[in-house]
Amino acid sequence: MDPDRILTEFPAPSFRGAQEQALHDIRDAFATGNEVVLVRAPTGSGKSLLARSIMGGARTVEAADPRQATGAYYTTPQVSQLDDVAADELLEDLNVIRGKSNYACILPGEHDTPVNRAPCARQRGFDCSVKHRCPYFSDRAIASSRRFAAMTLAYFMQTAGSEVFGKRDVVVIDEAHGLAEWAEMYATIELSPDRVPVWEDVGVPDISGSEPRSDAGSNSDHGPLDRTARFVEQLRDVCERAKDDLVGRSELDAEEVARRDRLQELIGELGWFLEDYRDRESATTWVVDQPGGEGTTITIKPLDPARYLRHTVWDRGNRFALLSATILSKEAFCRGVGLDPDDVALVDVDHTFPLENRPLYDVTQGKMTYEHRDRTIPRIADLIVRLMAEHPHEKGLIHAHSYAIADRLVDRLGDLGVAPRLRRHTKVTRDDELETWKASDDPEVFVSVKMEEALDLRDDLCRWQVICKAPYLNTNDSRVARRLEEGQWAWYHRAALRTVIQACGRVVRAPDDAGATYLADDSILDLFDRARADVPPWFADQIRAMSTPDLPEVDPETALGGIEATPTTAPSTAETTPPSTREGGENRTDRTTGSNDVSDQNRSDTRSERDAKRRENHPLSDVWGDG
Repeated sequence: MDPDRILTEFPAPSFRGAQEQALHDIRDAFATGNEVVLVRAPTGSGKSLLARSIMGGARTVEAADPRQATGAYYTTPQVSQLDDVAADELLEDLNVIRGKSNYACILPGEHDTPVNRAPCARQRGFDCSVKHRCPYFSDRAIASSRRFAAMTLAYFMQTAGSEVFGKRDVVVIDEAHGLAEWAEMYATIELSPDRVPVWEDVGVPDISGSEPRSDAGSNSDHGPLDRTARFVEQLRDVCERAKDDLVGRSELDAEEVARRDRLQELIGELGWFLEDYRDRESATTWVVDQPGGEGTTITIKPLDPARYLRHTVWDRGNRFALLSATILSKEAFCRGVGLDPDDVALVDVDHTFPLENRPLYDVTQGKMTYEHRDRTIPRIADLIVRLMAEHPHEKGLIHAHSYAIADRLVDRLGDLGVAPRLRRHTKVTRDDELETWKASDDPEVFVSVKMEEALDLRDDLCRWQVICKAPYLNTNDSRVARRLEEGQWAWYHRAALRTVIQACGRVVRAPDDAGATYLADDSILDLFDRARADVPPWFADQIRAMSTPDLPEVDPETALGGIEATPTTAPSTAETTPPSTREGGENRTDRTTGSNDVSDQNRSDTRSERDAKRRENHPLSDVWGDG
């Protein structure tokens, strides 16, 4: 790597904010011999441009000996972040490659077939006449041969050991704050009927039950982990035989291809677990769950998967830059990903957005812990109506934290009559509803779940948001429970603080942008106090400047003042109220649809539900896939 090239490789015509100083500091950190540099850059700092500059310092082919690594990787756990990179003209030399399932086969009759189910995957020895034009293999060839390759973290990890994507001189990981958690997720093994193709061919034991020792002289613990390992050995043998049978066939159908691929993937996962389990020097701690007992799903989860990261990440480059707004503790982060903090440099990038443009407001309504939720959710729903009245012409985002909370909020807001301004999503409709909301010109309010990261809601895409619950990790997760048993409360609070800070960055994306964040859960203020030592200075400024606003009263009509709608009848009332008495009379025109037939549409529906009904009743609904 040549650190001196970092500044000259900046891809934009000019620097903005603190970018130039940041690149000077990053250059100096690498120049002094650090192999890993953490770049703590606030939201809106232009991290992608910083990443491209750092990649520009990678050794070139012309300057390298034959065995030396050259070029650079860009990777991020967020698919949406990779999409943004692919669409950015300033980053056009970052050659993006995705997994096979994201590309369609171009052979005649196969245009709806993803490449991982194409004839080349179904037929042994298939000689594709258009492989040179195949979108997947074309992108892969370009990304593997050019100076810069960009991919998701999942694809990056999956290609560890690949001859196509070997070691490079520089690796840049964007949104790197959750690297340890992502690694734990990728290394988790779920053994269930849906994930194990040979489920019916094996007897799944009760791994938590007691069993007699097989021999008196054995030193084996015979605990849940040992029983799991013995079952995994048996399962792997069954998977090997089933895979060999499929591989030996000359042609497979699409279902058989999926079964073969999953068997191969599972064999690798099981082998990795067994290897790590048997390695007495491994730092990985494994926990296993089987709440249903014998014959039911087993989940094998790693804690602190430093060894997994060594193989999938740290062996893939010579120098690393890890970028994020929320690497809150250098020491804790390094320990979690298997790095020595003494060998890692930290570069802090100043926040250049005016404090008044990114205000926090204390509008807490009580605690959102489970035992207090019944009382607090109606209060938060009332608060949201007041905020809709405060921002009648501006889009808003509600961070509901969970689908259960989202459901209850939407129901309550429907009872309050403001459903026509709401949009929501399910796990299936998540991306579609988000894009529809962003594209809308109306001041819709989007009730979201787990959208605290990787959303760029610049300017009028969103001007205000509500965080309904302190985003603590689920203590029912065995990994979380294990850490808390070990007293890792600082880690627990850091994880929640990190999510809050990420959420606050969704609505303010540039120095001239502005957006308000309203905090509705008392526990968020408690979190700020508990995690005080890990709060970045620029966010501490926001906390100190936090105030309580004067808001309008709960008035559904004012809340809907920015759209062509009037307060709706609640769903429970609409079912029993004659059409002639609903919402002001039988002949009142529905200004949202232009229809004067109230019976053809329940105006207590959210916008998402109305859209779904319109598609379902449209003559082309079968084309849209809803019929």
